[in-house]
Amino acid sequence: MTKIFVFEYLTGGGIDPELAGAGSLADLSALVVEGRVMRDALVADLRDIDGVEVSFASSRFEKVDANHAHHVAEPNEPMTRFVARVAREHDYAWIVAPECDGLLLRLYDAVGAARWLGCAKESIRVTSSKGATAACLAARGIAATPALEPHGDDAPPGARWVVKPDDGAGGLDTYVYDDLGHASAEYDARAAAGRNPVLQRWIEGESLSLSLICGPRGPELLSINRQRIGLPEEAADGHHERVVEFSGVDIDRIDRRSVQGRTLDALAQRVVAALPGLRGFVGIDLVWHPERGPVVIEVNPRLTVAYAGQSARLKRNLARDLLAAHGVAGFESEAQPRFRAFGGLS
Repeated sequence: MTKIFVFEYLTGGGIDPELAGAGSLADLSALVVEGRVMRDALVADLRDIDGVEVSFASSRFEKVDANHAHHVAEPNEPMTRFVARVAREHDYAWIVAPECDGLLLRLYDAVGAARWLGCAKESIRVTSSKGATAACLAARGIAATPALEPHGDDAPPGARWVVKPDDGAGGLDTYVYDDLGHASAEYDARAAAGRNPVLQRWIEGESLSLSLICGPRGPELLSINRQRIGLPEEAADGHHERVVEFSGVDIDRIDRRSVQGRTLDALAQRVVAALPGLRGFVGIDLVWHPERGPVVIEVNPRLTVAYAGQSARLKRNLARDLLAAHGVAGFESEAQPRFRAFGGLS
């Protein structure tokens, strides 16, 4: 029997709603819902696999069926200590957490490489920074959104600018400006407060994401998804910024066999080749620009909300395929072909 511990940061007690500021409660509530969707989908898939015994992290704010094996941190127990303690009681730990403030990297260290089901440490380090990811991809000739220096001279007419956390997740704290000067001022304010911002050109076009399984024989593109991202027509009175609103993702909205789908499949192959160490479930966020084609925004080295519903859609247990991708003994992929090799079908 293979024992697996699933830890999703928000539902697992990573943030105490009673300590959150009033202004962040709405964002926090939305993220908790997404976290629960991911956790429950993964746990359900793992429960359906013979030879797997699964438990998950919960919090004192959640009522859990007593028949479902779960763990709650001790009062005042740091999350990294809690995860390390429970991981040692299992063969593997499956961690779903944002990259912000080095959190995913710290949880990697808490679990240890031997028990970790996820991407390699170096790939997490690079993809935790939007600027570093863009630089790495650009070096391989892949269109991405580079980090820009504020107060630059290159401000073409009609361009827009986005300021956001360099290591953020979920579209939080993402502001769009029509004026480079106002964007630079926001960047400076965040930098002065130690908030680790990044300034980039805003890319117009269709917001998409790619869901992948990355295994030893290369990535398999599971689905091409549309992201529901809203941007107000105008800034609120007295403000220069428009706040980006992320309201979810619709999976499998573009046929992978179409011309656009094949282009995105080829892009996925190139991105994974440029970032060694991506393993298991990986998401790529991008914008399809009407003239430039696909431009990569960021790479998520972990489960994303697009995981939910994939097993039913594909008519195969995706968690089993991911265990196979991670090389867990005794678990073979149900996929045919098992994984897509670089350059074509294996």
